[in-house]
Order: sequence, then C-alpha cells, then structure tokens
Amino acid sequence: MKINQKRLISLIKAIFFAFFILNLENVLADQINVQVSKDLKFFQDCEECPKMVVIPSGKIDYENTALKGFSSEFKKIVVKKPFAMSVFEITWSEWLKCVKKMICKKNPSDQGWGKANLPIINVSWFDAIDFISFLNLNTEGNYRLPTEAEWQYAARANTKSRYWWGDKLIKNYANCRICGSQWDGEQSSPVGSFKSNQFGLYDMNGNVWEWTSDCWVDKGDKQVKMKNNTSRTSCNDRVIKSGSWYYIPKLMTPEARHKFPSNLSSYNIGFRVAKDLN
Repeated sequence: MKINQKRLISLIKAIFFAFFILNLENVLADQINVQVSKDLKFFQDCEECPKMVVIPSGKIDYENTALKGFSSEFKKIVVKKPFAMSVFEITWSEWLKCVKKMICKKNPSDQGWGKANLPIINVSWFDAIDFISFLNLNTEGNYRLPTEAEWQYAARANTKSRYWWGDKLIKNYANCRICGSQWDGEQSSPVGSFKSNQFGLYDMNGNVWEWTSDCWVDKGDKQVKMKNNTSRTSCNDRVIKSGSWYYIPKLMTPEARHKFPSNLSSYNIGFRVAKDLN
C-alpha cells in the first residue's frame, strides 16, 4: 500500500513532538532540586514515638508581593519559637501500639488497603487526642496536635510557590486526584512515598487530611488569639489541612482548609502530631 508522503511526514512529526514533550517533562522533573535545610534537627523520644523534626521560628506575611496571590485565612503567621512536628503522618503501626496499651480504644477499618506504613485513617479528633495521651504517658509530655497556623507555616516551609516544589503539578510528587501517582483517587499511599519539603516533612500535600487542634471559625485570624484549642472539647467542627488522595490539587495547598465534625471519622482523614520544646 502506498503511503501518502505528507501523511507520513505529519505522523513522524507527531511522534517526534510527543517524544520531545515526554522527555521535556522528565528533564524538568529531574531539574527540580529542592534544598532541604541542612540545619534540621530530628529526634525520637521513645520506641513507640514518631520521628520528629524541629520546625524553626519565623513568619509568613501574606500581604507582601510574593505571597499576595494566595488566599489565606491569615494575613500574617508568626512562629515566635521553634516547635516540633512528626516527620510523617501517624501510621497504622504506631497507632496499633497505642491500641495494644489500651489507651487508644478504637481499632478502625483500614478499608482493605492494608496497615503497616500507611497513615492511620478512620479516626476522629478525639481518637487523635487519645494517641497524644499515649505519647505523653510514655515521655516527658508536651505532645499535642498542631494549630492551623503552625501546620500552614510548616507546610509552606519558607517557600513562595503554590506547592513546596513549585507552582505546577509534577508526577509522583504527591497523592491527590490527578496528581500522577499510582494511588491517585484510589487510596492513601505509604508515608514517605514522595520527597519531603524544605522542613523535612513528608506528605504535607495530599495523601490524607490531617486534624489540627483548632476549632473551625470563618476567619483564621481569630484562631491566633485562641490560647489552647486542644483543651476545648465543646466545638463541633475542627480544621483539617492537607487535602487527600480523593480530592483535587487546589485543596492540598498550604492555605487550603476544610472543616469536619470532631466526633466523626473518615477514610481520608488522619493526623500528625506536634510538640512544644522546652
């Protein structure tokens, strides 16, 4: 069969263009060289405790030109002194140690996805507080849930882009719907499956929503004035951050926030812990 020369040329051009774009994406991904701070300090207080990293003090000013385009509930976040956050979301293996000690009363469903290094899911805000009690009983204390402002500050990690790696989605940098990972829109991924942000924190974009200590209010600036939301058990809804494997990318930016009833749980909500440093 005689092939039309023009069609053949067009086909060759199309194949070449597709090959070029594919390789260009790979090159761009390879060129992203995120510098994790060399001054980060990691620690683990006990065998049952999660690995922690010290988050440095600092501030975010959303009224300056570099961050003005981001829709944040906070005009400014000021972290006056360092605190610590768990490097990973709390995992099933960590949670089950708490269950074994009979402090965490709930042994939730894993949705058939498996346990081990996957983030704990199907736990309420109050269940998360039980886990924190477990940590404080096994250590000198000071473990808690992060506030919304702390969480947002840690997720932004001194960057000025939409995500910690840049403004555009890149395959295998996060787990969300259409993020390009093998778990997209299907289930949570094992913690640490992707690179960390500049503060050494993993999965701060997507995977599972994370409980914070804060009661839900419409304006985040009000939250800054609340002294200790963790001790408040009366509010119906708490702030969750991070987005998840089930949701679209715009919900996994550091500024994105959502509310969820404190006494309920979900297959796409987990948590990580914070700690005050002496």
